[in-house]
Amino acid sequence: MSDDGITFRNPTVEDGGAIWRIVKESGVLDLNSSYMYLLLCKDFGDSCVIAEHEGRAVGFVTGYRPPGRPEAAFLWQVGVDSAMRGHGLGKRLLGAFLRSPGNRGATRLETTISPDNDASRALFRAVARDLGAEVKVEPCFTAAHFPEAGHEDEELFLIGPFDAETPNKLPY
Repeated sequence: MSDDGITFRNPTVEDGGAIWRIVKESGVLDLNSSYMYLLLCKDFGDSCVIAEHEGRAVGFVTGYRPPGRPEAAFLWQVGVDSAMRGHGLGKRLLGAFLRSPGNRGATRLETTISPDNDASRALFRAVARDLGAEVKVEPCFTAAHFPEAGHEDEELFLIGPFDAETPNKLPY
């Protein structure tokens, strides 16, 4: 627990609905089925994190260790409740994600970000600096890959390598 009363833990199936709610209310994150969030909490809960304040979910990060790339931790989505934005919770969630049991030992962080998502790009570049790691950005998914109209390209951010112990030394 921190001084502001926010706690971080790995989610359980019971948290899937709260994660879905945060995504839906964000208005900007890709909303997947509630079933998908339940599966993530069930099967990848050890590599995902939920933030709580006064017993209520106020943020989350979902991700997993990609098969065939054991050095990598892939961060799929990070979301913060609108009432909690602007207080550094996203960065703290990323730190908790890298320290979570399912991501221990990772020496690379991967995620995809759309080109116009300046806030996420800045967040991940800041975390890379804190990890003492390089950021490489390369194409990943084009808008044409997505079946729904209006989805933007997604660029792959490759952060690393960093020492596997460095996430434990982050100040957040």
